[in-house]
Amino acid sequence: MSIGTIKKVAGPLVIAQGMRDANMFDVVRVSDQRLIGEIIEMHGDQASIQVYEETSGLGPGAPVESTGEPMSVELGPGLIGSIFDGIQRPLDDIMRISGNSLQRGVEVPSLKRKTKWHFMPAVQVGDSVTGGDVLGTVQETEIVLHKIMVPNGVVGKVSSIQEGDFTIEETVAAIDTPNGVQREVTLVQKWPVRVGRPYRRKLSPDMPLVTGQRVIDTLFPIAKGGVAAVPGPFGSGKTVVQHQLAKWADADIVVYIGCGERGNEMTDVLNEFPELVDPKTGYSLMKRTVLIANTSDMPVAAREASIYTGITIAEYFRDMGYSVALMADSTSRWAEALREMSGRLEEMPGEEGYPAYLGSRLAQFYERAGRVVTLGSEEREGALSVIGAVSPPGGDISEPVSQATLRIVKVFWSLDSSLAYKRHFPAVNWLTSYSLYLDSLSNWFNKQVGNDWMQLRGKLMRLLQDEAELEEVVQLVGMDSLSAPDRLKLEAARSIREDFLHQDAFHEVDTYTSLEKQRLMMTLMMDFYRLSTGALQKGASVDAIVNLDVRERIGRFKYTPDDGIHAEYDAILEQLTAQLNAVTEREDF
Repeated sequence: MSIGTIKKVAGPLVIAQGMRDANMFDVVRVSDQRLIGEIIEMHGDQASIQVYEETSGLGPGAPVESTGEPMSVELGPGLIGSIFDGIQRPLDDIMRISGNSLQRGVEVPSLKRKTKWHFMPAVQVGDSVTGGDVLGTVQETEIVLHKIMVPNGVVGKVSSIQEGDFTIEETVAAIDTPNGVQREVTLVQKWPVRVGRPYRRKLSPDMPLVTGQRVIDTLFPIAKGGVAAVPGPFGSGKTVVQHQLAKWADADIVVYIGCGERGNEMTDVLNEFPELVDPKTGYSLMKRTVLIANTSDMPVAAREASIYTGITIAEYFRDMGYSVALMADSTSRWAEALREMSGRLEEMPGEEGYPAYLGSRLAQFYERAGRVVTLGSEEREGALSVIGAVSPPGGDISEPVSQATLRIVKVFWSLDSSLAYKRHFPAVNWLTSYSLYLDSLSNWFNKQVGNDWMQLRGKLMRLLQDEAELEEVVQLVGMDSLSAPDRLKLEAARSIREDFLHQDAFHEVDTYTSLEKQRLMMTLMMDFYRLSTGALQKGASVDAIVNLDVRERIGRFKYTPDDGIHAEYDAILEQLTAQLNAVTEREDF
């Protein structure tokens, strides 16, 4: 343990001297108020410390004490349903001690020490175990079965294990290691946040994370264990997109990090998540969610830590064999915290004042995502998908954070303010967004949903791109200058936009669309275009085709419940064929 004294204070940065025995990234306690900090730079016996609490009133000469341990999180039962700040302090416990205002120097354990959990052993005395093996389980919530794993690096034989009710600090099992030392195992383990949790091997991203959002699943899918960015200006619907993904994505656990967003926006999340009903289980969404709230008025240094705290918790659940979705809202605010600390350290600034290492820090964060085979003798498969919101100033994605993120992530959902102003939600721009997982996921879609999935998607995108080109012509010389096939193409693209890509997050049926229904909807759009083109060639007029009664029914197909989609599709196709035949015959006559 190293004890020094403060030499200089500059906002959240404290320079301490006499810290020769301390190490990089050690957690320290600053002053008599015991404020939490972390060493981020060492020069001789001087340590630069970023303090995770308000530093006003600190002065030179105050004591600084190193704990000798890196910044770590506690992993064990009690994580699910909790609301933590950026350094894993439970906000409900802090409120009981200090009231509604966050006071400095409050020391509370991350996980509740008095709660008893019922432990069910999964191994017996005499069994050989290794790091990552499941010793037993705790039913943490009605939905989540919490697996108590052998700590990483521990190998040996189980010498004692018992069923019963335990607090997280009580010993539930003991393991005799080969070197003769007995290792006692409790329900909780610690892990340094800046170190990724190990796994056996990474798997290729060839399975989609199904979200039920049509523009995402069909046009720009994300793989399980994939990384995506959602940049968008104010009011373009980033938060609703993330809520929809948290609610409907094919993930067992959701970790939501509110990193530097406005307090009222985080309040909405904290109020809404407990009331949202998880469609898979019927329980509150909080029964499988961990929330990390670090709003813009909280200490800036804790923003930087909150991202690592969240992803370490997410990796822990991934190691149990769960599919985890992590939402980071927003990485721009995290990058601003990096910029402020870099400025205080007097480092050479990069583009727009951000530190030169911005890109590598972002990469280190996103690289911790992936679908993996976990450690342990019994191979489990877990996935951690990361979706990061980016808030570029003025919606300008040419700024450094957006550009550095785009170089790393494989999926880019570009939210467009002009679409949002037209009330088109989700406001994902289909011309500027992309997914680099398409090739690796195409086999899965063709095998699991329908062998024409990728073909239908290609036709859909081609029509939307043709529409963009034709719109430019219309703006120059007017609609009357277009040929009949081009006018029909515009109508078909409008139908795709309004009836397929537009999705109502608050409609009980339209809020989620199964993959089978998405395929039928695409088929219906293409059937309309194909049959109408045939009718046009036989002499039918565009105006007659555009005004067909059946088009209203096509538009309302998305509100059809899943159990009736096939019958409704057949009925619409029959009506469409009959009406097109009628207008063709009338024109012939």
